Amino acid sequence: MRTKLLLTMTACGGALFTANQANAQDAVAVEESLTVIEAPTCKDNYYSTKHDNWFIQLGAGIQSPFVENYLPQGDAKHHITATYNLGFGKWFSPYIGWRLGLNYGSIHFDDGAFSKAKVANANFDIMWDMFNSFGGVNSKRVFSIVPFVGVGGAYTFDINTPYANIERRGGTIKDNSWTIPVSTGLQFRFRLSQYVNFFLEGRAMWAGDNFNGVAYGDPVDFNISAIGGFTFKIGGDSFKSYNPCNDLAMIAGLNDQINDLRGELAATATALAAAEAQLPCPPQQVIVEQVEQVQPQAVLSTVRFTLNSARISNEEMVNVYNIAEYLKANPDYKLEIKGYADKGTGTSAYNLKLSERRAKAVYDTLTKTYGIDPSRLTISPEGSTTQIYDTNSWNRIVVFATK
Repeated sequence: MRTKLLLTMTACGGALFTANQANAQDAVAVEESLTVIEAPTCKDNYYSTKHDNWFIQLGAGIQSPFVENYLPQGDAKHHITATYNLGFGKWFSPYIGWRLGLNYGSIHFDDGAFSKAKVANANFDIMWDMFNSFGGVNSKRVFSIVPFVGVGGAYTFDINTPYANIERRGGTIKDNSWTIPVSTGLQFRFRLSQYVNFFLEGRAMWAGDNFNGVAYGDPVDFNISAIGGFTFKIGGDSFKSYNPCNDLAMIAGLNDQINDLRGELAATATALAAAEAQLPCPPQQVIVEQVEQVQPQAVLSTVRFTLNSARISNEEMVNVYNIAEYLKANPDYKLEIKGYADKGTGTSAYNLKLSERRAKAVYDTLTKTYGIDPSRLTISPEGSTTQIYDTNSWNRIVVFATK
């Protein structure tokens, strides 16, 4: 008798409690404040991961040194020789990249007589894609101009000239020389496919006067080169982009979903309150007279579940939250969590276990999510032997009682 009265009070009081929660949800929605933030600039920001946009460069061409190029009669004469190029690098973005280039070849010059040497130099270049910067990023653009600047090291060796005058410590004339040249140039790039470019490139390089083993006259030696070749792009053109306005659109969409869920929650709470109001309840005076004799007392809230499920839905989570707030407001109270299951969808043993899982789900949410002391809670699985409602499907439920 006491148990039946307890369960009846739980169902009847749930209608009033849930209706109040629906009103509380509406009140919270009205009290929300509006925060205005400055809208970001809606533009694509490109970047590259550490694995993408590496390239290898192979080329060959010609070079001509502007050093002590004078015939015996004082006429300038410049010789053109072959040079070979190997390089590799990476584009940080569609606009800026770096490259380490290696060049090797012979140089010929006249210093009162025909002279020659071999040169190997390495240059570290910073490259800038003008067309992507001014014309917008386009990975399929056929033609681009890429200025670059660089610094490096040059080793001139096998120097053969009668006027070499760089001495070693012992007084002998050196046949090799180290310099640190700086350079600048332009690359004309032609896209052949996603993975291959053809390029033509001109470079001007300035080095110290000892570049060719002869130091007199102008303090700076000068070397120009023109090469052509192919660039092989490892992985192709694979820049990633980020536009902050895309995130704003996604956030706005999520806010719309939240508002829709709030509306559905309020509608569900109202419908639940209306349904529970139709349950047969004993006269209020009788309840008041008898509830004083019933221990434990009922807490007017329930958590409903779907068929064969122990997962707390978003709609029912508000009732668990209300129980948590009730316990926080009444720190001396302990709570009994009573789980139930409907008949006919499983064995009695299975339904007992299902009702325990439902009660345990509520227990875990109260303790882990809302911080309720576990010592204040006990779990009572009732299975399907005890039925709260005459309508079988209504008994997929968890109810509460204070101890």
